[in-house]
Amino acid sequence: MNHKHAGAGPHLVTIFVFPGVRLLDVTGPIEVFTAANDFGGNYRLTLVSADGNEVTTSSGTRLSVDMPVADAQGTSDVLVIPGGPDWDRAIKDDALLDIVRKLDADSRCTASVCTGAFLLAAAGLLDGRRAATHWRYSQQLALRFPAVQVEADAIFVQDGKVMTSAGVSAGIDLSLAIVEGHYGAEVARAVARDLVVFMQRPGGQSQFSVRTRAPHTRQEMLRRVLDAVAEDPGGNHTLSAMARRAGISSRHVTRLFCEEVGTTPARYVEQIRLEAAQAMLETGDDPLAVIARRTGFGSPESLRRAFVRHLGVTPGAFRARFRTTGVADADVPSNSESPRPSQPTRPGP
Repeated sequence: MNHKHAGAGPHLVTIFVFPGVRLLDVTGPIEVFTAANDFGGNYRLTLVSADGNEVTTSSGTRLSVDMPVADAQGTSDVLVIPGGPDWDRAIKDDALLDIVRKLDADSRCTASVCTGAFLLAAAGLLDGRRAATHWRYSQQLALRFPAVQVEADAIFVQDGKVMTSAGVSAGIDLSLAIVEGHYGAEVARAVARDLVVFMQRPGGQSQFSVRTRAPHTRQEMLRRVLDAVAEDPGGNHTLSAMARRAGISSRHVTRLFCEEVGTTPARYVEQIRLEAAQAMLETGDDPLAVIARRTGFGSPESLRRAFVRHLGVTPGAFRARFRTTGVADADVPSNSESPRPSQPTRPGP
């Protein structure tokens, strides 16, 4: 996107909402674009629904809209397609998908938030493109729409005129990128500071994903190996040790991992160890040397390299980010206390 100065006229942002939409998928981008107007941006926002009636979000909050889709005139500079928990129903709604196609045809940039990527994919707008969605649903997006190249760890992805973002709050990241494209980094940074969010969030979605569930396998010998790794991440899980445990050759173990798990034995073991280290960092105060030893990394430096390689952050930064919101340090008064001045805490992500 080329920078467009404030005096050149407003950027038109159209946000399409529908019953069951997730509220933050809608309000996150709205806050970014309206805040940008305070720092030199020039956005005009329009909320549209299929029939012009208000919609009820997945949280039960009702959203008023400006007009029905049929009354939307002109070309949108940005079209926002939010998502919702009931995306599986939404992608089977042919009328809804027709609206998405119509709005996309009249937009210069189409941006989805979270599971809004499923609507774009079902409408055929992501065929042959790279895309992102919430980490919980990235595999389903890839399986249902094989023509889409899903980037599971990305916070947001731009491919041509289409931008897709990860879960919920990632719509803020995507919107900041759009603001930067229109008005430059200084305006986007001012908005990020105003909203107390990252200008560029460190790391990818792997920071937020749940622990890996043991992969389904029909091979009992492989199941024994997988269970042993999960039960004792710090144990001896070399390829030869796995082969002895399974009672088969090392070559056969490697083949089974590739066929049944979709990765190599070494990468699987490292992932399990990484997740075990994440859990220890989130819930305990053990030194990094202890965590490295118990999870099989051996040394703090090996642990650090694995975190940076897979999550984009160091173990220390991960612990600081996910252990607490920092509210305990803010000296928040209880109902029986009068407010007291306190030192400001450093805002987190």
